[in-house]
Amino acid sequence: MCRLFGFRSNTAAWVHRSLLTEKNSLRVQSSEHPDGWGIAYYLDGKQPEVAHGVGPAHSDPEFERVSNLLSSHAVLAHVRSASVGRVQLCNAHPFTFENWSFAHNGTVRNFSNHQQRLEEAIDPAFLPLLRSETDSERCFFLVLTQLKKFSRLQSPPIEDVARALTQTAEFIGALTDQPGEKPSSLNFLITDGSSMAGSRRHKTLFFSARSKQGSTRQSDLIGARLEQLVIASEELSGEPHWHSVPESAVIGVDGELTLRLWQCSDLIR
Repeated sequence: MCRLFGFRSNTAAWVHRSLLTEKNSLRVQSSEHPDGWGIAYYLDGKQPEVAHGVGPAHSDPEFERVSNLLSSHAVLAHVRSASVGRVQLCNAHPFTFENWSFAHNGTVRNFSNHQQRLEEAIDPAFLPLLRSETDSERCFFLVLTQLKKFSRLQSPPIEDVARALTQTAEFIGALTDQPGEKPSSLNFLITDGSSMAGSRRHKTLFFSARSKQGSTRQSDLIGARLEQLVIASEELSGEPHWHSVPESAVIGVDGELTLRLWQCSDLIR
């Protein structure tokens, strides 16, 4: 399994505390998720810059170097515990396409049995872009396939991004889940540098946010304009500003950082 981290802010900000120095930073979490790391971040251009490593983040000087230098309005980071695919650079998240970055926490159950069917469902234009052995990269291009079908890839409404995450998870779950067996775990995190959304399916997911009025209470946040949003697999600290994303739900912000929360059942067409 893996661990996710997403950061979105209305101004460029440092994220080294979350990645390096918080009590439960991503570096700390990498002790149990040692099979590579990746950080996608957005600077002046629309497309993300990406740094990857194949060793444990907690012992890789490059992870510390990048984390210490990084100031951005949008960051997506990942530490990996390999379940599908070898420990090598091409299998490290985040995966990217044009201005999109994507990471996955979980596993598509019995992936080798379902790989062909999953790839058949991907838009043929994306298939030559597959570079990894992972179930996660297939999930990414399935999300983009869904988004391309009913919306657009450039600056889509955040609700369409949430729907693409949900419909991808529903499709995979219907294909792989069997009664009495452990289901596929499909927590997804995606951003185009403007909008950002995270979905929860059979793994933990949390968010921390601060509204423009300074509130961190959940009741004040949904529907409010934010200063900052963090989405993470685990709480990075024990402070009360962390809130659990409900199971089978999607959390996200649009380009103006308005926070939305959907139940997946409301997004299925």
